[in-house]
Amino acid sequence: MRHRRLVIVAGVVGALALVVSLSVAVAGSKKSTRAKAATAVSAPAVANAKAIRKKYHGQKIVFVGDSVGNGHVRDTRLAKRFTHDTGIKVKVVPHPSASDQSYAQLARAFASKSSSIDVAMIDVVWPGAFAPYLVNLKPKLAKLAKLHIGSIIANDTIKGRLVAMPWFGDYGILYYRTDLLKKYGYKAPPKTWADLFKMAKKIQDGERGSNPNFTGFVFQGNAYEGLTCNALEWIASAGGGHIIDNGKVTIDNAKARTVLDAMRTQIGKVTPQGVTTYQEDQTEHAFDSGDAAFARNWPYQYGIGATAGSKVKGKFNVTVLPHGASGPSVGTVGGWQLAVSKFSKHQGAAIELVRYMTSPAVEKFDAITNSNVPTIVSVAKNKAVVKKNPYLKPAIASVPRVTRPAKFFGTHYNEASKDVYQGINQILTGTPASQVLPQIKQKLQLLLKK
Repeated sequence: MRHRRLVIVAGVVGALALVVSLSVAVAGSKKSTRAKAATAVSAPAVANAKAIRKKYHGQKIVFVGDSVGNGHVRDTRLAKRFTHDTGIKVKVVPHPSASDQSYAQLARAFASKSSSIDVAMIDVVWPGAFAPYLVNLKPKLAKLAKLHIGSIIANDTIKGRLVAMPWFGDYGILYYRTDLLKKYGYKAPPKTWADLFKMAKKIQDGERGSNPNFTGFVFQGNAYEGLTCNALEWIASAGGGHIIDNGKVTIDNAKARTVLDAMRTQIGKVTPQGVTTYQEDQTEHAFDSGDAAFARNWPYQYGIGATAGSKVKGKFNVTVLPHGASGPSVGTVGGWQLAVSKFSKHQGAAIELVRYMTSPAVEKFDAITNSNVPTIVSVAKNKAVVKKNPYLKPAIASVPRVTRPAKFFGTHYNEASKDVYQGINQILTGTPASQVLPQIKQKLQLLLKK
């Protein structure tokens, strides 16, 4: 039962890889710029609104939604249109920016059987853990589900129950300043981590004269879920495995130690000392403010940099992440789903909001205004979507995707990830990998036995 559920989670890799091969990238910059970008296109009308209004008019629901980039602006605009068309009042509450904190928030609400949340945005690795607390959407949304990538729907189906609907996809990529590469004599972005460190140092040294705040490379180094994603990319790209391989903890190996120590030695050299506190928004701000040569982030950042208020508009591009001496370039699979709480007092109205938010019209709106990766293939192929997001290259689309080891830990994944990101953060802040990885390995082995 648990094994089946977790194997399904792993199947999302192929799905998101396919979606990515067909689609996209990103969102807005400073708050005013983000708002302008989001309002450039009208939120789509709600299909069958008259019938929905007749049945649920006046009901009030709470949607715990996005908080990263332009996500909250998008959510409030869509909620406003939904309320206008249906008469269902939607209160949008942004979840904590750190994924693990968002998980804890929902876990507390579900454990207490609270009706304070009706619709929630959940990470791609959470359906198995939260399934007992979520409404089966299959009876009402089965037809819509068929439009989405099949393996993502499989990921969201637990014991035959469709407990969530795909909202958008995600994957790690490298952002780089095209103007600065040219200025310092580089014809192409870095292929390896060693290349990145070398290029970042040269560009940083040259730019510091006019910009004391300039740095070579930024990423999500804070002790939270985002660092687990980064660490997985580093280790896998160095040939050090995927934290857990074939059911066994593999994180403590020579290749993993080498790449993690390499990252540690760059802290304060080509990365700012404070990168160990960075999450997504701090990374995006550093790059789009013109203070970094390279950045690892999710696709949403692309559109922020491409807006009128960005200091790097027309001066950057994206590519696959670098790799180590004996591994391939990879990108960690991300993505978010929408689910309805079993404890909601207005489940019918909540399901209608999910139907609207995961519809083709809204996925197109999201791709164009917020540049998130569509999970509906027809939307990913849409000419307007492709035109708005021309940066996606075949090399990025075909790069191997790696998944966090949720399938091995089930409901204990959040604990496992915490052990990983706290340990990796300890390495980044100065402790050699050889002293930390054995501790992480021991903790993960204990969790595997639960």
